[in-house]
Amino acid sequence: MPAKTFIRLINGILTRVSGVVVSTGAANDGDIPALDATGRLDLSVMPVGIGADTASITASEALAAGDYVNIWNNSSAFAVRKADATVAGKEAHGFVISAVSSGAAATVYFEGTNTQVTAQTPGPVFLQTTAGKGAATVPAATGNVVQNLGYATSATSVNFQSQLPIVLA
Repeated sequence: MPAKTFIRLINGILTRVSGVVVSTGAANDGDIPALDATGRLDLSVMPVGIGADTASITASEALAAGDYVNIWNNSSAFAVRKADATVAGKEAHGFVISAVSSGAAATVYFEGTNTQVTAQTPGPVFLQTTAGKGAATVPAATGNVVQNLGYATSATSVNFQSQLPIVLA
């Protein structure tokens, strides 16, 4: 029997049915969910409120996968840009795991693990003076923003738990 195919009792008759990997909503009422190619359930089959805490926000500049981002008021519109420890008011509100071009919709993650970072060392991760980046070094110049972003769990993963920023005098 092929993967994602099940035997189901329908009106007293055993019937072969296929599992649904991605739900389209009410049209899939009563369907059996199936795992996707990664061996996980797609978020579309989960109840509302289960899954990553994200928002789709227009990028006002190109973003690289793994960038820490700042949500800001761009002419009365919500926009997202790279967070930057050199400028007060550009603190990190979340991160992106996929590259996004300027003007495109970015999926911003507000919690969870940023798996698109590199060269992390064990311990706390701070917003850096290189826009969009985080590392173990604490910015120290006058006017820099010190913001703990979370904790590195491997060289390529940071458990994002943003803290309030502090501007150095």
